[in-house]
Amino acid sequence: MSSTPPSITQRMTALYSDHHGWLFAWLRKKLGCPHEAADLAQDTFMRILNSRDALLQMQEPRAYLTTTAKHLLLNQARRRAIEEAYLAGVMALGEQYAPSAEQVRAAVEALEQISLVLQGLAHKPRQAFLMRYLDGMAHAEIAAQLQVSTKMVQKYLVQALLHCHAALAEPAKVAG
Repeated sequence: MSSTPPSITQRMTALYSDHHGWLFAWLRKKLGCPHEAADLAQDTFMRILNSRDALLQMQEPRAYLTTTAKHLLLNQARRRAIEEAYLAGVMALGEQYAPSAEQVRAAVEALEQISLVLQGLAHKPRQAFLMRYLDGMAHAEIAAQLQVSTKMVQKYLVQALLHCHAALAEPAKVAG
């Protein structure tokens, strides 16, 4: 009698039924809100379902679920910080510029994508990139701010652009 390995659906069903209650309780305690905990638990299982290789190779389900949920929490916190910074900037402009909800969403998504792409970059190249392309500063201004030469600013910008190109060439890496 040969035994066939369980299918993806069977593995996911077992993982969900065995650990959903535990994960939800853990997230509820951590977040203090049952609605956010339920959403994040669902997102955690969806992330695992979308990464079928992880489901097939999983050795310690609770450790994997916890790590995945923590990554989603960090992504959520990063997105909120970006959104708050963008909205603060819009508020500073006053009534002369009142973007629509769609424009706000698009801007926040673009800023979040930039943030994800720049994550693995060293501090000074990242700062030089942001000063140049978001703040519109000249190379000399950036050099003064970072206390380096303009030649070093050019190197930082090249390094940042190469990093962005490499990160965008690997979409899975950027997706989190």
